[in-house]
Parts: sequence; structure tokens; C-alpha cells
Amino acid sequence: AEDSTAETDANFVMTGSGGLVEVQGSAEGAPFSEADLTTMLALARAGVAQLVALQKATIA
Repeated sequence: AEDSTAETDANFVMTGSGGLVEVQGSAEGAPFSEADLTTMLALARAGVAQLVALQKATIA
């Protein structure tokens, strides 16, 4: 799979308003830091915001 070479595998499920529904993360080699988790969460929030904006624009 495409994440088989990743150092960390993380999944974030969020609501359209940014609420967290589910967070899963696994270190594939060395452990990841809290700072790494914070960075991944920020990237997930940005991605979800983009998806929500696209969805709203599509159905408008």
C-alpha cells in the first residue's frame, strides 16, 4: 500500500466544523513526537477545510 514506506501512518476523521470524530496514528519505525502529532492535526484540519469548501461550492 502507499503508506507502507511512511514513517508514520495517521488518520483523522472530522466534522465539517472541525470537530474530531476519530484519530488514529501508528509509528512504523521510531516513535513520533507530540509536535509531529500537532503538525499532522494542523494538516488534517487544513485538508478538511478545503474539502468542505469544495463540497459547499459544488452544491451551491
